[in-house]
Amino acid sequence: MSEQMIVKPTADGIAAAASAAAKGKGLPPVHKWNPPDCGDLDIRIARDGMWYYLGTPFGRPELVRLFSTILRKDGDKYYLVTPVEKVGITVEDVPFLAVDFEVTGEGETQRLTFHTSVGDSTTAGPDAPIRVVRDPDTGEPSPYVLVRANLEALIDRKSFYRLVDIGTHHPVDSISWFGVWSGGQFFPIIPSAELP
Repeated sequence: MSEQMIVKPTADGIAAAASAAAKGKGLPPVHKWNPPDCGDLDIRIARDGMWYYLGTPFGRPELVRLFSTILRKDGDKYYLVTPVEKVGITVEDVPFLAVDFEVTGEGETQRLTFHTSVGDSTTAGPDAPIRVVRDPDTGEPSPYVLVRANLEALIDRKSFYRLVDIGTHHPVDSISWFGVWSGGQFFPIIPSAELP
C-alpha cells in the first residue's frame, strides 16, 4: 500500500491555479467553489492595502490583482480559493483600500463610485454600503465600503476628507446625522451634534 504524498500549497501554485481559473470575463466564481482547506499560507494584507508573502512585499502588482480576484471571506477568516484548493491568509483589517472615488449627480440622487488599489470599482448604495467605525478611545473614524461578497475596502484618508467635503445633514431615527448620499441611500458618518 503506497502512502499518499501531501503537497503543501505555495504562492506559485495558487497563482497558477488562479490564472487558469481567471480565463474568461469577470471575476472567478469563488462563491461556487468548495475545495478542501489546505491550511494557511504566509500571505498578509496590511491595513494600508500592501500585500506581503513571507514578510516581503509583493513586487508585481499584476500578481496582487490576480490574488485579489480569488479572495473570499468565510466567517471571520480570509482565503484564497481556486477550484482545487483553499488556503487561509492574514488580513490585518480589510483586504482592499479605496484610493479614489467619482461623484455623479447630487443630493439624494448622488452616486459615489469607489476605486480600489487592486482595480475594483464599486458604487455605494443599498448593496454596497458605506460604514464608519469610530475608535472608542480616540474617536478616530475608519470608513469602509463593501466591494463584493463580504469583502470591504478601507476608504483612504484623502478620499474620506473628500467625502466630508460633500457631506450633508439628514435625520436618521429622529436624530440628525452628518453623512453622504449614494445610490438613493444616506450613509451616516457622525451625529450632527458631535461635529465641532
